[in-house]
Amino acid sequence: MAAPGPGEYFSVGSHVSCLTCLGQRLQGEVVAFDYQSKMLTLKCASSSGKPNLSDVVLINLAYVSEVDIINDRTETPPPLASLNVSKLANRARTEKEDKLSQAYAISAGVSVDGQQLFQTIHKTIKDCKWQEKNIIVMDDVVISPPYQVENCKGKEGSALSHVRKIVEKHFRDVESQKSMQRSQAQQTQKDSTLSS
Repeated sequence: MAAPGPGEYFSVGSHVSCLTCLGQRLQGEVVAFDYQSKMLTLKCASSSGKPNLSDVVLINLAYVSEVDIINDRTETPPPLASLNVSKLANRARTEKEDKLSQAYAISAGVSVDGQQLFQTIHKTIKDCKWQEKNIIVMDDVVISPPYQVENCKGKEGSALSHVRKIVEKHFRDVESQKSMQRSQAQQTQKDSTLSS
C-alpha cells in the first residue's frame, strides 16, 4: 500500500513497518498521522542504540512502496504528556540569544578563531558575551584579538586562571586537529602517488 485510501488511517499506538522507495525498512509505533498530507510519524528504536531513547521519523507516504500493520491498536491512546511551556520558552530564548550573539560576532568582523574560541568558552561558562571584538567572560575577564592566552586580561584570580586554561586548551586542540588533517592529507597524497 503506497498511501492510505479514502477513509483509511493509522491509529496512534499501532506498530507498522514501511518500505521506502529507496529500499529502507522503517518500523515503529505510530505517534501521529495526517491524512491530508499523507504524513506518518513513527517512534522507532534509537539509532544510537541507547535503550532509553527513541528516534522520531516523519514519513511521506507518497514515497513509500509498502506499509504493513504489525499490531493495530483499537483502544483509545493514552493522553499526551503535558509540556513544561516555561522551560521550552526559556530554551527558545536562550537559543535565540546564542544565535544573535553569533550574528553579532560575524557582523562585527570577528575572526573565525575568535568565534570558535567564544563557542568553546560558552560551552563551559554561559556568562560570556561580545563587546565589540572583545570576549567578556563573567564580567571579570576580557579577551581581545588575536584571542591568545596573553590577550586574557582581568583581575588575577581563579576566574582569569580558569579562562586562560580554557583558551590554552582550545588552541592546543585546534592545533592538534590541524596537525591530524595535514598528516591525513599527506598520506592521501602519498597513496595517490604510489598508485599512479
